[in-house]
Amino acid sequence: MRLMTRVLLVSLLSLSLVVSGLACGPGRGYGSRRRHPKKLTPLAYKQFIPNVAEKTLGASGRYEGKITRNSERFKELTPNYNPDIIFKDEENTGADRLMTQRCKDKLNSLAISVMNQWPGVKLRVTEGWDEDGHHFEESLHYEGRAVDITTSDRDKSKYGTLSRLAVEAGFDWVYYESKAHIHCSVKAENSVAAKSGGCFPGSALVTLKDGEQKAVEDLNPGDKVLAADSAGNLVFSDFIMFTDRDSATRRVFYVLETKEPVEKITLTAAHLLFVLDNSTDDLHTMTAAFASSVRAGQKVMVVDDSGQLKSVIVERIYTEEHQGSFAPVTAHGTIVVDRILASCYAVIEDQGLAHLAFAPVRLYYAVSSVLFPKNLNSQSTATLQQEGVHWYSRLLYQMGTWLLDSHMLHPLGMSLNSS
Repeated sequence: MRLMTRVLLVSLLSLSLVVSGLACGPGRGYGSRRRHPKKLTPLAYKQFIPNVAEKTLGASGRYEGKITRNSERFKELTPNYNPDIIFKDEENTGADRLMTQRCKDKLNSLAISVMNQWPGVKLRVTEGWDEDGHHFEESLHYEGRAVDITTSDRDKSKYGTLSRLAVEAGFDWVYYESKAHIHCSVKAENSVAAKSGGCFPGSALVTLKDGEQKAVEDLNPGDKVLAADSAGNLVFSDFIMFTDRDSATRRVFYVLETKEPVEKITLTAAHLLFVLDNSTDDLHTMTAAFASSVRAGQKVMVVDDSGQLKSVIVERIYTEEHQGSFAPVTAHGTIVVDRILASCYAVIEDQGLAHLAFAPVRLYYAVSSVLFPKNLNSQSTATLQQEGVHWYSRLLYQMGTWLLDSHMLHPLGMSLNSS
């Protein structure tokens, strides 16, 4: 019976993934980001995004140490032979082609954007990994985490827009450094952004329908918790399952703290959070982003004292360690944790696709609720994960690595250290 159930779920999932190519996602609001194309605002000369120092947590993170050809870490670098990118390679050693996988992924994404923006023009890399000591002390070029770029036509009037395209491609820090090039860098592969899955600490609080607050770790199927629908309206949604439930492991969590009102949410790097650019307060334009990519100055959605969602600027980002991590899923695919609206999903940076992929789970839960209402809160309920990563989540991630572009997946993949 268990095998038949799994086969049915896999079949339904495959159908859902096919339909996702045709559907619009769950309405306006936090669905696919492609539905709300952003107006490209060129960066000004000497501007950098995010507006913090490059080697801080909110940007590319600390310097990990120089990589040489003879060092053990040299295996962290991978060559980039993308034919759509021109590498200056003035040393004639191929060094500029060497970079971390994260840097390579972002650079390849940017190359596509450049060709779409200016047909016939390619992305050009003037500096990549540096093994000769040509940059300042502790430069991320020494780790293959930074590139200096121009366009192939070297048209300086394009560089402001090129900088913006680099931000959109997902580089963790972009700096319109000089009239001759743009500097871009990424987080380290082994940074905290790449060491944790998508969860909240067990002590994080959710709000129940009766107004009481409850720790995430104490949730049971059938609990109605505060969430939001596809239009951004607050609703009370059924808690269905944990995709990951780990009571023992200590993990590093991101803490995002807002300005007035001061609220903070604690979650792991690959968890999705709803954000707005600081230029708008339109909740319909919010998109889901990995916690590790949220930057100071962006806005998150906070439930104010009147019980309404309000966009508030993120002021500080830092990390904390907590024992225990829990990833709850609701019927709406969203959840308000510590008064801030978050997604229930992680690892795949597409709220609409993730929510659609869990349609079989919601269907199973709905049918079980009707047929077996007395067993809804039983610890033996099939959707309730006892400890570790739920088998369905593992299956989804594996299918995602086969079917989705790599830039949609968080660089950590899925945390599989749970039992």
